[in-house]
Amino acid sequence: MIEPKFDHKKVEKDIYQMWEKGKYFSPTLDPSKKPFTIVLPPPNASGKMHIGNVLMIAIEDLMIRHARMQGRPALWVPGTDHAGFETQITYERELKKQGKSRFDFDRQTLYNKIWDFVQENKGLIENQIKAMGAGVDWERYTFTLDKKVIETVYDTFTKMYEEGLIYRDNYMVNYCPKCGTTFADLEILHEDRIGKLYFVKYQGRVGAEDITVATTRPETIMLDTHIAVNPTDKKRARWVGKKVINPLTGQEMEIIADDFVDPKFGSGFVKLTPAHDKNDYEVGKKHDLPFVIGIGMDGKMTGAAGKYAGKSVFTARKEVVEELMQSNKIEKVDEKYAQAITVCYKGSHEIEPMILPNWFVAVSSLKEPALRAVTEGKVKIYPKWREKTYTKWMEEMRDWPISRQVVWGIRIPVWYQVDQNPSLQISFLNKKKVTVAGKVGELLSEYSFEEIRDGLQTLIAPKGTKAIVGREAPDARYLQETDTFDTWFSSGHWPLVTLGYPDSKDFSYFYPTSVLETGWEIIRFWVSRMIMLGIYLTGKPPFETVYLHGLVRALDGRKMSKSLGNVINPEEYMEKYGVDALRMGLISGTANGKDFAFPRDKIIGYRNFGNKLWNMARFYLMTSESLGIEEEAVVDLTLLQKEDEQILKRLKAVRKSVEEAIGKFRFAEAGELIYHFMWDELGNGYLENEKKREEMRGGMVVFREVFLAGIKLLHPFMPYVTEAIWQNIPKTEKAALIASKWSDL
Repeated sequence: MIEPKFDHKKVEKDIYQMWEKGKYFSPTLDPSKKPFTIVLPPPNASGKMHIGNVLMIAIEDLMIRHARMQGRPALWVPGTDHAGFETQITYERELKKQGKSRFDFDRQTLYNKIWDFVQENKGLIENQIKAMGAGVDWERYTFTLDKKVIETVYDTFTKMYEEGLIYRDNYMVNYCPKCGTTFADLEILHEDRIGKLYFVKYQGRVGAEDITVATTRPETIMLDTHIAVNPTDKKRARWVGKKVINPLTGQEMEIIADDFVDPKFGSGFVKLTPAHDKNDYEVGKKHDLPFVIGIGMDGKMTGAAGKYAGKSVFTARKEVVEELMQSNKIEKVDEKYAQAITVCYKGSHEIEPMILPNWFVAVSSLKEPALRAVTEGKVKIYPKWREKTYTKWMEEMRDWPISRQVVWGIRIPVWYQVDQNPSLQISFLNKKKVTVAGKVGELLSEYSFEEIRDGLQTLIAPKGTKAIVGREAPDARYLQETDTFDTWFSSGHWPLVTLGYPDSKDFSYFYPTSVLETGWEIIRFWVSRMIMLGIYLTGKPPFETVYLHGLVRALDGRKMSKSLGNVINPEEYMEKYGVDALRMGLISGTANGKDFAFPRDKIIGYRNFGNKLWNMARFYLMTSESLGIEEEAVVDLTLLQKEDEQILKRLKAVRKSVEEAIGKFRFAEAGELIYHFMWDELGNGYLENEKKREEMRGGMVVFREVFLAGIKLLHPFMPYVTEAIWQNIPKTEKAALIASKWSDL
């Protein structure tokens, strides 16, 4: 007899093991059938599942189970991400607890230690994916640092390099001295802060009047080369061509014209620091101005800053202001100036615009086909209103910087011959475990090449450095690039590498995939790059459809944040209410892909729904036993009463509506349809009336058929309780529920 109460803790693990043992997650390749394929957006291999991962898995498992029950070969490929920056930072925190830092190790040793750390911890996320009931094919599991992934990424980089799509150049990048890496434009945030706006006086040269320049960054004044005004500014255009004196260096500075200047900002005069401001950088290139690098990668002022060299940016700012005050060069200060500060998305550290050599992908020839794929309907985006985010980004996309100054990731396969490139700037750990930095040509006079190579930590190759692309060192005395690929570059290959690109049976059968399901916030980071690379390498977009779910916010509707103390741990809800309730509750909030507050009350409600279904099953089992209903019993259409016909008719209508809703990615609507049919119409309506019938046998056979049909409809949403009920109801269909077909409804 079935247990008196449904206890999710007793059944979830056993049922998942039964699914795995039965190999229900591994489809058969049938050329006569169109497959349904999803690749799991890879969560952090060494991380823990967050509530967004749970929503993602709930939706994708719903789609894959639905497709499987429709008779399609359904493949859901799992994998995890090395998560370069996040994982390295996490490991560095562990080192800090030991009184160590990344600077205590050469590059390769640090990489190996992080690898071991990830391998020790990756079982956690894998077990959490299983606990969620995810019907992924574990035999096809991929890690983003697997050999096959690295080789594919290397092949793409080499192909692009040979075709002129990869180049290295000095470029204005978003550099975070705190994190020690660059960030793409999409990876930076803008925080509104109250700061100070300094109005600095510049003495006019012979024939020119004094002017005042407003700036929030007085610490870069000694690096400035020119002053700019807008040529349409009638008040100030007459200064163009004249010169003023730099208040810190005494050097002459010419005033030039450029329409980027906003005449309404500050005094209408703008100082130009081409090496440390994005707008100034563009103006500098246009007017061929000098680029004076005055801030180093450590966030400290360089020798170009004179007596301020070696000081932090913030210390230099304070001391420069003091010097300008003493020389009466500051006219006034706006103490409450509202400004948007650019910060990195990882730690909200202030970004320092810097000119650094970087590897770039030239995107013009790549983005146009990727844009057309969506505008011409080859890739459909749901909800439709999110399509604008994609098309606008593709139209505006600039060349893509793919270098990252972190160890944990796929190392860029580029090599530099040290004798041909003596100006390579390197740091390495010598035999005494002391970090040494400088130009390789000078260091080779004191250290052997082998000591430098084995202890190498970082390498910066100036623009124009001779480089060779290849997986292995082309010869002796070559050092490899120490930068790694941007994670989005490697994960942009995800639909390819998970299916065995370019010539496996899986790739031939399952590519392009059916649906890419993910959160809307990475449509630009990730979705766009996968479409670009998929078309570039195969001629086809990597998926037919993109479904973008909304973000799950805290109970109060705010963004979840550790600092706010409102982060929701999904494991607590899985433990208390069960996986089915958590999945169904989250799916209920996905209407039209909009963000939504964590639906705690709905999760409790769906826990109660699971109990309701269990009790309905128990009632049938007790009643059928007393009535002697055999498992072979079938509905006798000649004996149907009016209420029997009505419930069968409603089942047919609900099934049709559920199919239509799922087909349109309206998962919340589909779930609600099944919920109300099973609870209100079948449970509270038909079953309660059935208890009043004089002759219950015929009605209970109808109930069993409708109830099991409803269980089938519900299975993709709540797989555990439905499978448990299915296994306990006597019937002629012996297959596991996961392997049953909707066509049998």
